[in-house]
Amino acid sequence: MPDTPQPGVPDLRPVTFDMLARAIRRGAQDMKRAPLWGMFFAFTYVLIGWVLAWVTWATGQSYWLIFAAVSFPLIGPFAAVGLYDVSRRLEQGRPLSASEILPVILRQSKRQLPSMSAIIIFLFLVWFFIGHMIFALFMGLSVMTNISSSYEVFLTPNGLTMLTVGTVVGALFALLLYMITVIALPLLLDREVDFVTAMITSFQTVTANPGPMLAWAALIVGLTFLAMLPIFMGLFFVLPLLGHATWHLYDQVAYGTAEEEAVAVSPSP
Repeated sequence: MPDTPQPGVPDLRPVTFDMLARAIRRGAQDMKRAPLWGMFFAFTYVLIGWVLAWVTWATGQSYWLIFAAVSFPLIGPFAAVGLYDVSRRLEQGRPLSASEILPVILRQSKRQLPSMSAIIIFLFLVWFFIGHMIFALFMGLSVMTNISSSYEVFLTPNGLTMLTVGTVVGALFALLLYMITVIALPLLLDREVDFVTAMITSFQTVTANPGPMLAWAALIVGLTFLAMLPIFMGLFFVLPLLGHATWHLYDQVAYGTAEEEAVAVSPSP
């Protein structure tokens, strides 16, 4: 897999639960072999979260969350691509020099990744809009002082219904976002394809392998949630792990595993 991407989508294999376990194991190995790169990309991502959380708290203005919705989808795919490239280089035995990795990331700005980021931003903003509509629908006529301090309003029938509907709709948006990106992002680094083809391929991979791919989504959600509890500190571990592991999952789906190759070349008894 050279730096000059080959055209077209590779023939993708069925996803198995063994692939998930193998991807996590190899992702953890990459973290140990290249810890500074994992810290670098995680710190860039977490620092933005710290800054936006502090600004939101200091100003008391929730509209800063809109900037979070825009900035994270812009930074996230490029940080992910950086981790993918580190794993790819480790797998190929190539050097992990900044003079080679950073230009690979910068080159993505001239390919399909910005368009992919724009789609992610669009979905985030649509969810923000629908979230406000849900709030207005169920809480528009409620007597409130300040929802930041009057939490009891959420315990009313309308408040509980709003939370339920909002959670379900938000989960559907998150699922859609996952389905169109989980394979698309590493695919865009690896091959020369347009972002629409990458999204369709990713969506089809999830629908064709619902069990393993939904288990992978649940693992991502669970680890990310736990990582965010200690003021985002856990993300320094979880983000590199998931970034490296996602590349290895894609690599197995697109090119098979070392175990499969060994079986393929072994002589018949």
